[in-house]
Amino acid sequence: MSTAWLVTGAHGQLGNDLQLALAGSGDHLTAVGRAEVDLTDEASVRGAVRSWLSGVTADRAVVVNAAAYTAVDAAEDDEYTALVVNGHAPGWLAEELAGRGRLVHVSTDYVFDGTATAPYPVDAPTAPRSAYGRTKLAGEQAVAAVGGDASVVRTAWVHGRHGGNFVRTMVALEQARDTVSVVDDQVGSPTWSADLAAGLVALGRVDGPVPPVLHCTGAGQVSWFGLARAVFTELGADPARVLPTTSAAFVRPAPRPAYSVLDGSAWDAAGLPARRDWRVALHEAMAEGYRD
Repeated sequence: MSTAWLVTGAHGQLGNDLQLALAGSGDHLTAVGRAEVDLTDEASVRGAVRSWLSGVTADRAVVVNAAAYTAVDAAEDDEYTALVVNGHAPGWLAEELAGRGRLVHVSTDYVFDGTATAPYPVDAPTAPRSAYGRTKLAGEQAVAAVGGDASVVRTAWVHGRHGGNFVRTMVALEQARDTVSVVDDQVGSPTWSADLAAGLVALGRVDGPVPPVLHCTGAGQVSWFGLARAVFTELGADPARVLPTTSAAFVRPAPRPAYSVLDGSAWDAAGLPARRDWRVALHEAMAEGYRD
């Protein structure tokens, strides 16, 4: 079955990897960024989808919404803009696609309060503690309200070869500092963007209905401190140069979840690509380009 893809957020970390995942597939890909679609402008969003759909000749049309207002701290002072991009725009996409195509919408662990002690299942109560989390939850709700052929995929701790992320920051700091202090009281599941992109593409290609909410992260869990030490190890540096500290030492405008581990059993049950152990994926990621 031939598929036409529209990827938003094309120039971001995930958007770039989605394009790589689709390269050579034979499918038709349209990748758009801010210059092509303004997610703060309803007419721009709706017009772009309608124009794209009018030219689709494939058997199936899939939009992967990888665009978001991701400046977590800035959202505390600019929640309105974050709400439009993260909350309203997904609803506009869902409405335009209803009955005409599938929406795969990317969400976040920030919709939870981060106080759990076991992985969050897909139906766990949401209770965001930050503006970013609230606006991302609004986007989930907007997609759900439309219904139709749509799936919300929550992820967390994403790192990739494109753009800024924690892993890339640690690579730079290993060169710049003798020691680095990293919080050891926040736990999550590092997720390589290339793996996430491959999973989202597989979800887009599923024949028949897709689950309304799924979790896709790397398998396993670790603290930011543990992840930093793993990065140093991959670089051939002494991991003891990474020192543990607490969140209290790094006060930020937006609270960070203390526990961000998402239960991926629904993803596994749907027959989607196996979620790789975060450490295995990190090793491959580091070999492929974090040193450039």
